[in-house]
Amino acid sequence: MARRPLAILTVLITSVAALTAALPARAAITCDTATSGGSTFYDGPSASYKYDARFSNSASIPNLSTHTPQGAGTWYNWDGSGKNLLLVASYRTGADSQIYGIDPSTGSTVGVVAIAESHVGGITVSQGWAFVSGQGSSIRKYSLTALRDAMKAAGTPYLTQVGTARDVAASSFIGSYGASLFSGSFNETGRGVMYEYKIAADGTLTTVAGAWEVPTKTQGLTVTANHFIYSTSYGRTNRSNLYVVKRGQKDLDAAALSCFRAPSMTEGITEYNGTAYLVYESASHLYGSDPATLNVIPRLHKASISSLTSLVP
Repeated sequence: MARRPLAILTVLITSVAALTAALPARAAITCDTATSGGSTFYDGPSASYKYDARFSNSASIPNLSTHTPQGAGTWYNWDGSGKNLLLVASYRTGADSQIYGIDPSTGSTVGVVAIAESHVGGITVSQGWAFVSGQGSSIRKYSLTALRDAMKAAGTPYLTQVGTARDVAASSFIGSYGASLFSGSFNETGRGVMYEYKIAADGTLTTVAGAWEVPTKTQGLTVTANHFIYSTSYGRTNRSNLYVVKRGQKDLDAAALSCFRAPSMTEGITEYNGTAYLVYESASHLYGSDPATLNVIPRLHKASISSLTSLVP
């Protein structure tokens, strides 16, 4: 996670502090770090046996020289002809954020769309809308018809959100499954929280009571029928972790889960057609040339969802 403007940081820190103040202290969750330390398919040292056995290289992430990638989502049948897109949201402080449409079958970038500036920590498509993390703790919604037209247009057209952003408890990351959107907080020093929101046909989000506890330093989320898969990281010199958590228990200590180490600076994660696609920010202009960045990864990494969820049957 990169440096945010002061105003955004102030709102985020205040929101996280209020949400987590009532949570009791928890014991650390053990993550598998066993590794050979040898060479791999990515830059820098191996993260873990479990990671290297499951993941491989995928499509390149565009515009790393100007923007820093964050959120990841999936858009099925995006153009009405059965084709699908991976969506990556990327930010640059003081400039428009961008959404990239990447064809998972070829790895090519289909289009680039500009949206209003924010850290864009999450992006997801559900119930006929694209939802993107907005300024502070908010979620913006975009018409899929308008996004489709912009994605097909030449250059980098600007797309305006529909209505006003929905203020939520936290929107550091977002994911969805069916008619439910999940949105939660990044917390560097302790566990964060996540809420479920039901999505109406007009894109209205209705809060479902009761917070889910999420791992420390959560940056990304993908949701399956039975599992939450969290990407967690912070800092260019630190390894990341991936958590596979069986859905059902809102308290992480009561939930069945598995955690293993991943390369540094993981961000959004999404599921497409049985494959997980994981975003890294480490190769952006902010970090890629810094020798302190442990793993410089300019591509999406992919793994079969079953290879992850089988860790917590």
